[in-house]
Amino acid sequence: MTSTQPYLLRALYEWMLDNNLTPYLLVDTSISGVDVPEQYIEDNRIVLNLLPVAVHQLVINNDAVSFSARFNSRPYQIYVPVRAVLAIYSRETGKGLAFTPDQEHEQEQATVTGSGTVETPDNIQKTMLKVIK
Repeated sequence: MTSTQPYLLRALYEWMLDNNLTPYLLVDTSISGVDVPEQYIEDNRIVLNLLPVAVHQLVINNDAVSFSARFNSRPYQIYVPVRAVLAIYSRETGKGLAFTPDQEHEQEQATVTGSGTVETPDNIQKTMLKVIK
C-alpha cells in the first residue's frame, strides 16, 4: 500500500493556501536524495517556504517535493524526497502535521516553532490522525 504522507502534504498545502496561510516544510537534510542549499541547513534541518510567490513549478508527487526558488537572489532547484519531510505547518499559526521519521505511515498533529522544533501534545496516540483547527 502507498504511503498517506504525500496525499496529506498536498491536502494541507491546499488548505493553508485556501486560508491565506504560509505553508512551511520542515525537512531532514540527512536523508539521502535531499537537494537544498547547504548554507541554510541547521542541525540537519531546513525550513522551506512553499508560498506560491516564493516557489516556481512546485510539484508534490508521491515520491518527492520539488520546485525552484531563490536563495539570497540565486536560483536553486530544490528536491526533497517525501520520506525526508518531517512536517508541514503554517508560519502564522504553527499548526500542521508532523511525520514520524522512522515510521512513515504515522502522523500526528503538531505545532512547529520558528526554529523548526516539532512540539507534539503528550496525549496524542501516534497511530491516530487528529483534526487540525
